[in-house]
Amino acid sequence: MNFRSNRKEDPEINLIPLIDVLLVIIIFLMLTTTYSRFAELQIQLPTAAAEKQLERPNEISIVVSATGQYLVNRRPVVFRDVPTLADELRRAGADLKDPVVVINADNSATHQSVIRVMDAARQAGLGQIAFAVEQTSK
Repeated sequence: MNFRSNRKEDPEINLIPLIDVLLVIIIFLMLTTTYSRFAELQIQLPTAAAEKQLERPNEISIVVSATGQYLVNRRPVVFRDVPTLADELRRAGADLKDPVVVINADNSATHQSVIRVMDAARQAGLGQIAFAVEQTSK
């Protein structure tokens, strides 16, 4: 009687220990990695010392006053909402090739007023935005 079989078993790769090792490596990397925090950044705001450039023909000038009033190409615009301001920007840039939106914001203008202009420019499809500043005295 022959009790031995000639059948060979296929070797199996056990994935559970491999997964355990990978999880330990991931946990180790997560614990040892340092993350930068934006609150810890030390920044200094830039000053503008460039000479004033002449007005370009493809420029849409937007003036934002300290009280929140808007002028588009020296024309007063009553702010109702961002889509209305976007329509005004579309009209102002309709005849221009690759228009550039130049934001002239008052020093005391709210941040929200400037963000509204930027959002309206995005909705109007105007991707080039510049900020006008005063030249610093030397």
